[in-house]
Amino acid sequence: MNTEDRETLNAFKDVVNMTPATLDRWLKTEDSRAVGYKAEGADESVGHKSGARIVEMLNTRQDEHTDADLAHMRKVVGYVRRHLAQRPEGDIRETRWRYSLMNWGHDPAK
Repeated sequence: MNTEDRETLNAFKDVVNMTPATLDRWLKTEDSRAVGYKAEGADESVGHKSGARIVEMLNTRQDEHTDADLAHMRKVVGYVRRHLAQRPEGDIRETRWRYSLMNWGHDPAK
């Protein structure tokens, strides 16, 4: 694994603070399915679909990640960092903002 890939993996591990099991359970909830952007005609939001992929990547050995996995990790890192910068004021526990981040593997209430 080259330096750039290692940095991507480390950044991904830094922003994804949910375990595969916790994220998988979350993705099965109504709150998880209710948030995020859905393309026209899509049944599932982009974030929800990403969450399922994140579970798979978390369950994959580090040396078995594909270039597509690493590209998705960079997308996850970018999404989480951008949205953390938009944190709303007040209690975030039951907000769409938190739920959306959780679909991407990051629980800001942790």
